Amino acid sequence: MSFVQTYRKPKVFGLTVLAGLVLGALAGWLGKGTWLAPVLAKIGSTFTALLQLTVIPLVFTAIVVGIASLRNLGGGRTAARLGGKTFLWFAITSFIAVLIGLAVAAIIKPGQGVQIEPAAGAVDKLAKRASGSWNALLDNLVPTNIFSAFTEGEVLQVVFIAVLVGFAAYALGEKAAPFTNLVRSFFDIVQKVVGWIILLAPIGIFGLIGNAVASYGNSFVRPLFSLIVAVYLGTAIVLFAVYPILLKFVGKTSPAEFFRKSWTAIQFAFVSRSSGATLPLSRKAATDLGVSPEYANFAVPLGTTTKMDGCAAVYPAVATIFIANLFGIQLSVWQYVGIVLVAVFGALATAGTTGWYTMLTLTLSVVGLPPQVIATGVAVVYAIDPILDMMRTATNVAGQITVPVLVARSEGLIEEPAEERELVNA
Repeated sequence: MSFVQTYRKPKVFGLTVLAGLVLGALAGWLGKGTWLAPVLAKIGSTFTALLQLTVIPLVFTAIVVGIASLRNLGGGRTAARLGGKTFLWFAITSFIAVLIGLAVAAIIKPGQGVQIEPAAGAVDKLAKRASGSWNALLDNLVPTNIFSAFTEGEVLQVVFIAVLVGFAAYALGEKAAPFTNLVRSFFDIVQKVVGWIILLAPIGIFGLIGNAVASYGNSFVRPLFSLIVAVYLGTAIVLFAVYPILLKFVGKTSPAEFFRKSWTAIQFAFVSRSSGATLPLSRKAATDLGVSPEYANFAVPLGTTTKMDGCAAVYPAVATIFIANLFGIQLSVWQYVGIVLVAVFGALATAGTTGWYTMLTLTLSVVGLPPQVIATGVAVVYAIDPILDMMRTATNVAGQITVPVLVARSEGLIEEPAEERELVNA
């Protein structure tokens, strides 16, 4: 067996990624304030740029192919039922996740007694940035120019276009077969490119983690430690308790088997901080767990852009309470209800690389905090966002794999789990 074939084996690749994580942290600690810090930053930014390059074409082709593939699972009623159940489980798990976020924040009370003042420039910069709102969500949903959605990287608009095109192809059937086959071929090409990029993950992770360790010192992280603990604890409960319980009693799937098959994807999501870039691994994990490929092609890409329990549920709940405590503001019962409603119905607002910001500011606006409080509070949490985003994204991806398993089990679309294969057919 060649070195490349051995390297692509999930267990070997996982150990290599772990080694990159540990060595990157060590390099960041040793290189803080030296020439090594910018080198680590460059390695990490280059790897991230490569990942982002594939997100738009991957999301579009995956959703179109996924919707068209539903024809193989039955008629229109079957497709509608699968879509309805998928969105229902998205909402149910988001509801559970936001309640856990609120409970953890109520116990830990992040931000209480903390005295911290962000840089005035950071506050002004974020105050000028477009905040999340229901009107902005609806306004940004439909593109005025189909091409600008792709060239400007508007993920939510690309999802909207992909859904329309996918259902049109589904409705046309054989008439759209040449187009569907073309998109499927493009999807395969994009997956191949992503596979090659993923093989660089240990190097990219080395730079990303190294840069994070070199960039953040105790002077700013220590006052925000309660926020970090609350976010990590809340997401960990969802990841390691809620999902396994649902998998065992609803999905009739062993939690141990789930983590064995999906751990590479979860680990990759943690260090890359990108659900979109993790999509090929998430889809493979779902099919390895027995989910029908036709349904996985639909549910996993859709979840990648709209199913984010870490960014859209746990984090906004914890961060909103943190900011309220930071300014000594007592939230009412109805404001807590508002946080829950945003988490359940606002998941679409998280689509894209700025999802956490959109969702947090949308939640803060619904709660009714003053604009200056919102700008200052977001500037504070923004400083440590990369640290928080790693665990948020890992939780997002675990949920994006869990829901297809739950729905597939209820629809009889679970096959015998596939034997462990190479990570990517690069």
